[in-house]
Amino acid sequence: MATLSPPPPSATPARADAIQRVTLVAIVTNASLAVGQVLIGLAANAFSLVADAAHTLSDLFTDVMVLFAARRGAEPADQAHPYGHGRIETATSLALGLVLVCVGLGFLWSSGIRLQDIDALPEVHGVALGMALFTLLAKELLFRYTLRAARRLRAPMLEASAWHARSDAASSLVVALGIAGSLAGYPFLEPLAAALVGFLIVHMGVRLAWRALRELVDTGLPEEELTRLRATILATPGVTGLHDLRTRRMADKVLCDAHVMVDPRITVSEGHRISDEVYARVRAAHPDVQEVLVHIDTEEDGTLQGVPPGRLPARAEVLAQVRDLLGPDAPALLRVQIHCLGERLEVEVLLATPPGLGADALKRRVDELLQRTPAYRSLTFFVHSAP
Repeated sequence: MATLSPPPPSATPARADAIQRVTLVAIVTNASLAVGQVLIGLAANAFSLVADAAHTLSDLFTDVMVLFAARRGAEPADQAHPYGHGRIETATSLALGLVLVCVGLGFLWSSGIRLQDIDALPEVHGVALGMALFTLLAKELLFRYTLRAARRLRAPMLEASAWHARSDAASSLVVALGIAGSLAGYPFLEPLAAALVGFLIVHMGVRLAWRALRELVDTGLPEEELTRLRATILATPGVTGLHDLRTRRMADKVLCDAHVMVDPRITVSEGHRISDEVYARVRAAHPDVQEVLVHIDTEEDGTLQGVPPGRLPARAEVLAQVRDLLGPDAPALLRVQIHCLGERLEVEVLLATPPGLGADALKRRVDELLQRTPAYRSLTFFVHSAP
């Protein structure tokens, strides 16, 4: 018995639209800055500004990746992707994290080259410093805008894009320091700043890529969140125990499945109602959990380990043995309830009328069946009383 919750019908498209709007702002900003850097860099003989424009253009590539992932990740589940397309966001976050690592390593390499050949740095005009500072300000504002949206939407790939914008702002800072240092006669400041920024960018890229990788290998929630989740489930009326609680993340949502224990003698419909209540309580108390799979158990699954398949009689075999006990003139069987507990069966039979062979004879047959068939713990007959 299980309950599988569908995601809210409007939450995913709305989130995807918001991610796309933020990404379009980044695309327009990066395109405008790249054009300005190229034009002013060439006019002011600031080749470092032209190189920074190339870095800005790399942001356009990553922004397009985010835009594609946002659209694809919001598509509903289909036959090939029954859990939806959220992993596209995760994969994009991993790719952007790796891009950050490469960018940081590029800064480290470039700073080493520049330290070895400081005298070869070109003399630049002051207008290039103004463009570098303007680019730095624009990139920092874009970083803060994108990061705030990423945290509001719980979009790791958007956060990766934000930190990529911060890395580009860092490169603009390096360019500004280099230009200012050249104008002031201290050209060595640029490679030193580049090395520091390179270390920071590599660290951030590794952190983002590692988080995406953990999600791709289905890492569960932290223990403190699992403790809260267990408390919510165990507080549900009708739940007597909990085991095999498993969680994993997919983009902005958490997938959860749990084996919930209930009274073994309640009806199937009541057990299903309890599973629905577990689902409703988890969704209300834990908004991140958007899919809940509840498996109803009557006892710990571990108690059945090592039991050979087919050891317990199937329902058809139980019904045949009950009819054999009652004899050829057996009354109608109104209901037969079979409880499979502790590797044995407890059977309850409701008869339409008293058995024709008599109560004493039926009891002797039941006792003989219990002695020769260890699979049965008890076999009880009830007679329906007409109103």
